[in-house]
Amino acid sequence: MESERSAIIELHMAGKSPSEILKLLNNAKGRRAFIYMTINRYKETGDTVDKPRSDRPCSVTTSALKKVVRERIRRNPHRSMRKMALELNISRRAIPKVVKRDLGMRSFKRKTVQFLSGSVKEKRVSRSKSLLALHAIGVLENTIFSDEKIFTIEEATNSQNDRVISTSVSAIPDKFRYISRMKKPL
Repeated sequence: MESERSAIIELHMAGKSPSEILKLLNNAKGRRAFIYMTINRYKETGDTVDKPRSDRPCSVTTSALKKVVRERIRRNPHRSMRKMALELNISRRAIPKVVKRDLGMRSFKRKTVQFLSGSVKEKRVSRSKSLLALHAIGVLENTIFSDEKIFTIEEATNSQNDRVISTSVSAIPDKFRYISRMKKPL
């Protein structure tokens, strides 16, 4: 970036116009503004170095906070960012910034999957084969399916709020990635 700026200034000092500089440097179409800003900065300050930022200094997202958040996520990736912010007594918007921008992580929804044990898999195979055999001889022409109420004794979930923080889906352990459901829980 700095070498580009110095090349622009050298060409400007040689009497080249911004459009000629653009053609000489083989820059992309959107770089015209960069050339104009570089020339104007040189005219104002006599240098191509960035001006000091006028932003308010970052007081919350310090390296200590990043370390604390990383450790809490490592211990429990299922932890809510809102609750983490409450526990650390900081803004609710600061934690997602740290997670996304500084730690390179994001929040993933947990997936609901059918719980299949070995015995359940064997039962499914045998029942499927018997149903196919019955269908082949024409016994299952008029099949009726009914809905029944299922009372579950399983983990309650909210598909919108039940999330896991990680760098990628493949990095999430299975015990946090999936919510197992049984058709007939014990």
